[in-house]
Amino acid sequence: MPYYRLFYHMIWGTKNRESLIQVEFEKSLHNIMIAKGKELGAFVYASGGIEDHVHLAASIPPRIALADFIGQVKGNSSHWINHELSLPYQFNWQAEYGVVSFGGKQLNMVVKYVKNQRQHHLAGTIIPFLERVEAKEARG
Repeated sequence: MPYYRLFYHMIWGTKNRESLIQVEFEKSLHNIMIAKGKELGAFVYASGGIEDHVHLAASIPPRIALADFIGQVKGNSSHWINHELSLPYQFNWQAEYGVVSFGGKQLNMVVKYVKNQRQHHLAGTIIPFLERVEAKEARG
């Protein structure tokens, strides 16, 4: 097994950023995401979010591309919502996602931030670069 220390913070939202993640299944959704991440060989440090988006902090082995990892976690979690829950709507994630790498010294801060998403959004203490899903257009 190769040695690696790769830390990633990932974020993605519900389709059209609609408030589709209900409190009643939010914890189970995060558990499903964590379980899929572990199944793919990642070490998942934290999962959190609010009604319209989720965050994941993880170390992903270099054998799996970030896009593939995120795609599989998103696909597995939306499949679970649509096939295991009796919701009056179709659940979908948006196509985009955001990912930033960070160093081991920032791990505790990122984990705390991810786990306390609701409080950060309510208090207005979000960290903008950890909330980005789409890249800004290049300015010429």
